[in-house]
Amino acid sequence: MTNSKINFGNKKLGFGLMRLPLNNPNDSADINMEELKQMVDHFMDNGFNYFDTAWMYNDFNSENAARECLTSRYPRNQFILADKLHSGFFNSVEERDKVFSDQLGKTGVEFFDLYLLHDVGTDSIKKYEQYDCFDWLKSLKEQGLAKHIGFSYHDSPELLEEVLTNHPEVEFVQLQINYLDWDSPSIQSRKCLEVAKKFGKPVIVMEPVKGGTLAKVPEEAEEFYKENAPEMSIPSWAIRFAASQDGVKMVLSGMSNMEQMKDNVSFMKDFKPLTKDEEDIVFAARELINKNIAIACTGCSYCIDGDGCPVNIPIPKFFSLYNLEKQETKEKGWTPQGEYYDRLTQSGDFGKAKDCIECYHCQEACPQHLTTVEYIKDVSECFDK
Repeated sequence: MTNSKINFGNKKLGFGLMRLPLNNPNDSADINMEELKQMVDHFMDNGFNYFDTAWMYNDFNSENAARECLTSRYPRNQFILADKLHSGFFNSVEERDKVFSDQLGKTGVEFFDLYLLHDVGTDSIKKYEQYDCFDWLKSLKEQGLAKHIGFSYHDSPELLEEVLTNHPEVEFVQLQINYLDWDSPSIQSRKCLEVAKKFGKPVIVMEPVKGGTLAKVPEEAEEFYKENAPEMSIPSWAIRFAASQDGVKMVLSGMSNMEQMKDNVSFMKDFKPLTKDEEDIVFAARELINKNIAIACTGCSYCIDGDGCPVNIPIPKFFSLYNLEKQETKEKGWTPQGEYYDRLTQSGDFGKAKDCIECYHCQEACPQHLTTVEYIKDVSECFDK
């Protein structure tokens, strides 16, 4: 099978259709389609055309949103669309094939420009190999149903090397790369990128802003950034860092509103890699941030997807509130996080952190390998008093 050159689109920024604008912030399926259409139009009008979705994003509604806001409104040759098969949603070859068929229907396209096995790792690789998914990817390409094939990845560089050795047919890899995880002993962004480069695989970056963590950095780090470049937004440092790495062809950003869209477009339209001095600033800011982040959650929601939490704890939301609480200055006094927590838990939609039954579903599903059960106890200690 020939590996033709991959078309990653016109620019180095991709629109991740994962954290979309919502009508109801507590219902990820309730997408604000009119705002999303405006965002898609702004993106396309400025020369960007890469879009990334997946089966379960926005409570299984992201692909529908892609059809309503993108594929039904633009000619097929004007956009690049990537989609993914997740191991948690099939248990037979027939179910695997049905997911793919449904994805074509939901997105309204006849083929995907890029198609990925989603979240390849120690556990999921067993299912992907059990159901012959790598050869299946090859067949999709041979049939013209997927122009290029690859996988997204959350695991060790050692396993990545093993997978790429065993499956030379994959054409690209999607990796979590950001400056907070660059030398992290658990994520190892730098080492995973080095493995991909060793095998000559171009890299798509996910989580460049680490689920918003690097957009709302601690006050000390924000002031440091502003002292060095007052005209630059805080997220721009993170996205430019990821896009500046050798071997990276595309950086995905999950933009949730027009403000984020306009900011990202402004500095990525004519992308300039970080200079050595700017990279030094990023790593200095990282040291300031590392002193403040309590839980390195990206908000991917894998922990509550699928069967979900049996007591319906909105784990990413709670972790975000906890991180914000821990980043508050001591002098501030009253902080809003406890009130947000109370509103979520009193709504009747969600359980409290103290309701955790320690089933470990969330911990087993976490691609960041976080000890989520222990962190939920910390959240409870903080907010359930």
